[in-house]
Amino acid sequence: MLYFLADYLEEFWGPFRLLKSHVFLLACGTFTAALSAYLALPRFWNLLPRDRGKAICSDLDGMRSAGKPTGTGLIVSLAILPAVILFAPLKIYDAAAFGCLYIAMLFGYLDDKAKNPWGELKKGILDAVVSVAIAVLVFLGHAEEVGSSAPVMITWLPFFKGLWFLEWYVYIPAAAFILWFTMNATNCSDGVDGLAGTLTVIALVMLAFVLYVVVGYRPVAHYFLIPVYAEAARWAIVVMAVSGGFLGYLWYNAEPSKILMGDAGSRFLGILSATASLMTGNPLIILALAPIVLVNGGGGLGKLVLLRLAKKLGFDIGEGSLIRKVRFPLHDHCKKNLKWSNAQVLMRFVLLQFLVMPVLLLLILKVR
Repeated sequence: MLYFLADYLEEFWGPFRLLKSHVFLLACGTFTAALSAYLALPRFWNLLPRDRGKAICSDLDGMRSAGKPTGTGLIVSLAILPAVILFAPLKIYDAAAFGCLYIAMLFGYLDDKAKNPWGELKKGILDAVVSVAIAVLVFLGHAEEVGSSAPVMITWLPFFKGLWFLEWYVYIPAAAFILWFTMNATNCSDGVDGLAGTLTVIALVMLAFVLYVVVGYRPVAHYFLIPVYAEAARWAIVVMAVSGGFLGYLWYNAEPSKILMGDAGSRFLGILSATASLMTGNPLIILALAPIVLVNGGGGLGKLVLLRLAKKLGFDIGEGSLIRKVRFPLHDHCKKNLKWSNAQVLMRFVLLQFLVMPVLLLLILKVR
């Protein structure tokens, strides 16, 4: 909003021209969202449902969360919203796509609040509906006409030097699957104090860098032989505002946590990560930016599909096989089988993220 008012306000006071600077808007949005979430959480978290806990790794571990306010992703996402409205100059389709994130968040909150948790099928279908809606909005807002053909999405992919021109019937299903998978993988990673939030915020900060400095800045984009995306810098503001808001949440979620973000927060973070990745023009860049989250949470989805497919094909994967021995989410395997503490899981997963993420990102950008 302030970006569009800058020309008018500058007539009254010259420094208002800073509102046309994306760097200034990004900084203001980040700190505003962080402060808003930090102040709002303790005032409202007592109104939220309480976590019932779940015994996973031992009789006590997993039950320590019982009684803590959960679903605080509702408060954080609402605290972030004014910062995004004020500082991120999104166009209509992008604003609608961002609004869909709140639908995913609301589904997660209702699941957090429900006495009987929603079934996998119900959650999967609702997640799919939101994912398809965002994919459609992204296509409508960013597809371009090339020659006399119908609008296509101009995409660049790892290890291929040229550009890909994807029609709607290719792009929308592929983008929707990435959105759905990333949202659920992030949700499955939420099981250790600070783990999903910290890993995702790290991914979002790097994603903001890619949006602003790489695909949003013409000299760098030309150096890497990728197209320039005019709206990328604006999405960097959104991503950093959300990162700031969840940093405010992590202040209270540090072990031993006072609050839990629940499905409301994890779904919001996951689907934002995937949506912003689509804005880079390379949907697969999420593999480089959130590798530990996708392996930790998404590995369980892959294991489930593999076991069911093997069963239908008549293959017997015995209990002693490696695929059955490895527990998912992977942080449960590390806690039960490797005897890591929660603090060790968080620190070691973060270290792995910092080790793997820049290497994968450089490969995706440079090896083309």
